[in-house]
Amino acid sequence: MSTSTTDPEPAPQAQPAGASPLVELEDVGKNYGNILALRDVDMTVDAGRVTCVLGDNGAGKSTLIKIIAGLHQHTSGIMRVGGEEVHLSSPRQALDRGIATVYQNLAVVPLMPVWRNFFLGSELTKGRGPFERLDIPGMKRIAKSEMADMGIDLRDVDQPIGTLSGGERQCVAIARAVYFGAKVLILDEPTAALGVKQSGIVLRYVLQARARGLGVVFITHNPHHAYPIGDSFLLLKRGRSIGRFDKSETSLEDLTSMMAGGAELEELAHELKQFADSSEAAEQGLDAVQSQLADLGDTRDEGRP
Repeated sequence: MSTSTTDPEPAPQAQPAGASPLVELEDVGKNYGNILALRDVDMTVDAGRVTCVLGDNGAGKSTLIKIIAGLHQHTSGIMRVGGEEVHLSSPRQALDRGIATVYQNLAVVPLMPVWRNFFLGSELTKGRGPFERLDIPGMKRIAKSEMADMGIDLRDVDQPIGTLSGGERQCVAIARAVYFGAKVLILDEPTAALGVKQSGIVLRYVLQARARGLGVVFITHNPHHAYPIGDSFLLLKRGRSIGRFDKSETSLEDLTSMMAGGAELEELAHELKQFADSSEAAEQGLDAVQSQLADLGDTRDEGRP
């Protein structure tokens, strides 16, 4: 697979004035018995915009994904899709409303060719009755064309998808979601296990999806990946929102500081300095004691006949 870098990046398709958000959460929370996993979270996903959800492990990102994707129902608050209040009870309901989720494991079959993974579970057929069969040429053509529209120049759609890099597999999954009518694309830590170059490829295709008018929810713990592509940012910590910002309202340094906990980092730095100072003092004290012992030993030696 190769990518073209000479074409200019398409301009994002802005949300029409007065249009309802594709997805809207208002004071949404989720309990698992007595465990409060998420509470009082507000979020808006608009067409042609990337909403980044940031937080460390245990911040509530996975719970938020499961609610929007229909895996779990929220236990408090309001969720709206296209302006209509909903309680999604299955991923199929989410897909029917145009919400597609690409998880870290991608749910691909490594030994199957790219085109087969592209249509996995939604294969095209031709003919009727006993003459019905898979439309293999059609699926190959569509898979290659759709990925070309996303800027992915795939040499051979017959190659096993397992031979592609992690970033390339992510891009195939994004193109597949776009083809099957996704309006909202949720990406679960798509760059977590990728190197610098492959992460850059995935981020480029996130911008391609935004340019085609999709509302993208980009889940990550890395603000350096989120800030270049994000239009708005939601920060989670221990299941609660600690801030919602448009890009014009914050900077990469601010996002990093809020995620890491600025006050906590300052306190940690103070503790480390105290430890270093005490270690240095202890080392100096040990040197002094050893010097005194050496002097005492020399004095005793001098007193011997």
